[in-house]
Amino acid sequence: MMTKEEILDAAAQIFRIKGYHATSMSDIAGAVNLQKASLYHHVSSKQDILLELLDQALELLTGEIISIVRDEELSSDKKLRQMIYAYLNALISYVDLSSVLLMEHRSLNPERHARHIPNRDRFEALWRKVIEEGMQTDVFCCAETSLTARNLLGAMNWVITWYNPKGELSIEDIADQTASLFLDGLKGN
Repeated sequence: MMTKEEILDAAAQIFRIKGYHATSMSDIAGAVNLQKASLYHHVSSKQDILLELLDQALELLTGEIISIVRDEELSSDKKLRQMIYAYLNALISYVDLSSVLLMEHRSLNPERHARHIPNRDRFEALWRKVIEEGMQTDVFCCAETSLTARNLLGAMNWVITWYNPKGELSIEDIADQTASLFLDGLKGN
């Protein structure tokens, strides 16, 4: 018996490989050995699949960092370092889902895009919160916390396009170097 989760996993993989627009419902049905008509018993539309995958990705990525954000024992620089490591590791561990989140969100129609934006904003707010904590405790020095958070996320997000698990650097090495680059750049005199 096919589960909705298996359908979503297959859709994420196909969207990552072919792109949202080049993927048909027949492609998704074929990947899970269903007739196209049977697929509609599990999902209502390709747009709904995409929105569900985006929500799943943000929920997963938020779950990876939320306990770090809430840890009152950690200084903001240690929080940010751990968040960078957790985020990059999650991006690579769930590359299909991450790729859909980062590359296909623009494919949502306006109504579904409007439903997606608050979830994305809540995720980004976690990064801003830690940067703002660092500003308040004079651990960080930056002109604009929103811009800093977006720059950091932007730099990390592209890792899914060039990271090679057989390359010279492990994801841990990349996380460490990324954290050092940003943290050294954020620290005041």
